[in-house]
Amino acid sequence: MTLESELEDAILTLARARGPTKSIDPSEPAKQVAAARGSDWHGLMQPVRRAAVSLAKQGRLVILRKGKPVDPAEFKGVYRLTVPRED
Repeated sequence: MTLESELEDAILTLARARGPTKSIDPSEPAKQVAAARGSDWHGLMQPVRRAAVSLAKQGRLVILRKGKPVDPAEFKGVYRLTVPRED
């Protein structure tokens, strides 16, 4: 399994467990994958961001900034992740 697919799986698993009314911190999947690989999670923050952007562009994830959905191609700064609402 590639690092990207591990991160995508971790992001989706954690976000789905939290549900569409809550969000996860991007460090959570980084820490989970790093622990499984026996490595430091800090180096996974950029790969998590890339995986999150990819999932958001596919419509499988929502990237939040200050609690509001943002364009995955243009957001900056601190962000959180959630699954899309099914209204």
